[in-house]
Amino acid sequence: KGGMGIVAKMQGDVDHVFKQIDVNGDGTIDQDELGQLFEKLGHEISQEELADVFSNLDLDGDGTICEEEFSKWYIKSEERILSKVKPIFDAFDTNKSGTIDRDELKELLRTLEPRVTEADVDDAISAMCRNGSTEEITYEEFADWYVHSIIYTRQQTLIEKKIEEEAQGACEALSPPTGEGACAWLKYLLVFPLVAAMTITIPDVRRPGYGKYCYFSFIISIVWIGLFSFVMVQCAEIVGNTMGIPPVIMGLTVIAAGTSVPDLISSVIVARLGEGDMAVSSSIGSNIFDILVGLPLPWLIFTLWPTTPSVVTISATGIWKDIFILIGMLVAIIAIVHCQGWKMTRTLGGLMFLLYFLFLVQAILFEYYRNPCFG
Repeated sequence: KGGMGIVAKMQGDVDHVFKQIDVNGDGTIDQDELGQLFEKLGHEISQEELADVFSNLDLDGDGTICEEEFSKWYIKSEERILSKVKPIFDAFDTNKSGTIDRDELKELLRTLEPRVTEADVDDAISAMCRNGSTEEITYEEFADWYVHSIIYTRQQTLIEKKIEEEAQGACEALSPPTGEGACAWLKYLLVFPLVAAMTITIPDVRRPGYGKYCYFSFIISIVWIGLFSFVMVQCAEIVGNTMGIPPVIMGLTVIAAGTSVPDLISSVIVARLGEGDMAVSSSIGSNIFDILVGLPLPWLIFTLWPTTPSVVTISATGIWKDIFILIGMLVAIIAIVHCQGWKMTRTLGGLMFLLYFLFLVQAILFEYYRNPCFG
């Protein structure tokens, strides 16, 4: 919150900005002057957060920030703001001329902010054109406009909201809902044991001063995931045996959905922040990890144990059929995405749901006719 948001509201080169912050003109910035900067730019910050920001800028630890230290932070923060803008601009600049036209600008803005309107595009063009020509926009004109635009402000608002949510303490996480209906209370009572257990045992490293516990939090999180996975598999097996559902069907439905929920949540979070590529690559990378690490690691440990067999036999009938169906699904997905212009649309989402439904239907029918005890 003390990096990108502040730099986005500063205008001018490093020397000019430094002199503005250095109120007493002694060539250095102390903590009080840095606090005045936050106050001037409308950022509410506690003394603890101010001290943390100041310590990050004070590289030599002498209690003041010299111009060299400030320059490193300022330039680095500017690069963070523009880091994801430059590759997108270059992608739309197909002829590598360093400029884009109005239609390309509109698509670029929609890539950065899907909710952009025609009025936003017109306002952007009039604001960023310095040389009077509205036919072509240079990267310098676009970048200077972007860091002070309403589109950037929208994205910063989402990021700051996320930061504020992450900064909530344990009491906030465990507090009951206020002013909400019965559904909210039912959800609260259902998840309270899990939330309470993880809040107590896993340090929240997003809060100031808790970063040093990151490795401990990672290990405890893995332990909880292992425990939850064991309980989920045992419960699914009991339910399947009770209702006469084969283990293969339970694995394709209940177990698969349960293990994919974290991927779904993480993809939704990054997609809402405008990182569509990250949302898609997260799901792809997760599945590759499941196949190349999640499958071989358990049987590798099992076969290496001195008292266990050296071979694990795959007893699932029809495994080759499922593999070829998986390959066919991948080809179908690529074809659908290509037909949608490599954009995530509602039609694309509906077609993917249809493919999943067809996959479940064929799996259930195959197991129904293969296993006489099914149903």
